[in-house]
Amino acid sequence: MVTDNLKKVIERMENAAKRAGRNPEDITLIAVSKTKPVELIKQVYDAGIREFGENKVQEIDRKSEILPKDIKWHMIGHLQRNKVKTVIKEACLIHSVDSIRLAEQISKDAATLGISVPVLLEVNIACEESKYGFKAEETEAALVEIAKLPNITVRGLMTSAPITDNPEDNRIYFKALKQLCVDLKAKNIDNTSMDFLSMGMTGDFEVAVEEGATHIRVGTAIFGERDYSI
Repeated sequence: MVTDNLKKVIERMENAAKRAGRNPEDITLIAVSKTKPVELIKQVYDAGIREFGENKVQEIDRKSEILPKDIKWHMIGHLQRNKVKTVIKEACLIHSVDSIRLAEQISKDAATLGISVPVLLEVNIACEESKYGFKAEETEAALVEIAKLPNITVRGLMTSAPITDNPEDNRIYFKALKQLCVDLKAKNIDNTSMDFLSMGMTGDFEVAVEEGATHIRVGTAIFGERDYSI
């Protein structure tokens, strides 16, 4: 079932890319494996997926010990500063930098480990009270400050759009985030590339692809409903 689900998601992603005149190969599908057992993740891995997303540091830490070493783990959930040193050893990209203080901690811990950490700035593009992230109008100032930090590189932006029954409702937010990313890239701020745009989940990833997402984070459409009891 999981592999069938994955095939359908890939097909939908590719069709969305074609509708937008984009190359599907320019889009990274991140299988969001939070709360999912290793056995299910292995099925998706065996079907060819190497990029997996987790919301909790301890899940990346635990699963990376068990699963194949060529998996690229993405930290997509809210990150506490006291968990930074653990996650930067394993994650290929942190999507959820939502404050300058968190970026400073990443920079500090990365320097200690002698590594450079690629990150995305999380933007609360819809201004939802329940969501983390910079407001759109705060993002440039935050980017300028974070870009000055050593051992950290800002690769782009991330957002979690509102949950809605109609994916079209979120097109305005994806379009706005894409424009913000384009505007920031044009400023050529040192230590930034702004070539990654992480947006779109199970309910709206096709619209996100049409509006320029480079990374989509899909869990339920691949793995089924999440089990929050574990």
